[in-house]
Amino acid sequence: MSSVIANTRFSVLDRSRTREGQDAPEALRDTVRLAKRLEALGYHRFWVSEHHSVPGVAGSAPTVLAAAVAAATSTIRVGTGGVMLPNHRPLVVAEQFGVLESLFPGRIDMGIGRSVGFTDGIRRALGKDKRAVRDPEDFAGQIGELLGWFTGDQDLFPQVHALPAEGLRPEPFVLAMGEGADIAAAAGLPMVVGDLRGRERMLRAVERYREGFRPSVWSDRPHVIVAGTVAVAASEEEARRLLIPEAWSMAHSRTRGVFPPLAPAERIETLTMTAKEREFYESGLRGHVHGTEEQVAAALESVIRESAADEVLVTTSTYDRDALLESFTRLAGVAGLGPVPVPNPPTLSAG
Repeated sequence: MSSVIANTRFSVLDRSRTREGQDAPEALRDTVRLAKRLEALGYHRFWVSEHHSVPGVAGSAPTVLAAAVAAATSTIRVGTGGVMLPNHRPLVVAEQFGVLESLFPGRIDMGIGRSVGFTDGIRRALGKDKRAVRDPEDFAGQIGELLGWFTGDQDLFPQVHALPAEGLRPEPFVLAMGEGADIAAAAGLPMVVGDLRGRERMLRAVERYREGFRPSVWSDRPHVIVAGTVAVAASEEEARRLLIPEAWSMAHSRTRGVFPPLAPAERIETLTMTAKEREFYESGLRGHVHGTEEQVAAALESVIRESAADEVLVTTSTYDRDALLESFTRLAGVAGLGPVPVPNPPTLSAG
């Protein structure tokens, strides 16, 4: 195993994607089950996401789902990738993560992003519009207020305290591209950057982040997590098939405006696509890290060397849950992760 890979942490973000024939509640339960399996394999973090009014994605309330994941696990760090801060008041976000950190001390990650929804209708329903993400200074100010609720240093609302958050330290992260890298650097926070397919753009963001990083009470040095799809199978073709359901879902959304549930690869391969659908579909299959263990190890070593990343966050989704777990198991072998012993999950008792 490469020493570069051996010195890199590996984590997973699951978006609770629905599959044909499966409803959203089952997708959420699948997320919790997957977290338990990945904990046993030795992955470092398990994150969940925030999407609103997306039919193919069940993950809409990340702090609630993170609580369920943390309750079902014992050692893996649990967090959000991320809570979309423009959708929420920083005080409420601080309170939610204060509760999580109180119940599961030392295991909670607070990943923060700045998306406000895919469509105008969703943004209106959230009480937001595109202006909520146009000005990076607004997002930077929201992050500053959020962190101030934990340190007790916020001064926008005198005599107001975020309880039980004040004095606690969940680990904060900024989901960043473009100006987001500058915001993470100025705040002295770890940065998550993706995806692996946009290598040049990713590397520029990492360079900007490292050049502008200012040490803070949250982090004394830059910390870079690179995110993207990684699929591992017995052959390159099998690994590529894992990419097909998500590629078609993206193509469908780009041409019809709706994310469908993930479909089986074998059915997608029989579809008659329009020229535009085919273009988006083929684009969705290109550039991901996929293949056998040897091929994936070589690709990951290249990514990690180029970016000097501290961690890789795997964001793979596919229809076949057994094949997905096998991919994560093979990747754990590539990274030399485990398995690790997992104690019984914590229980909440009265008194």
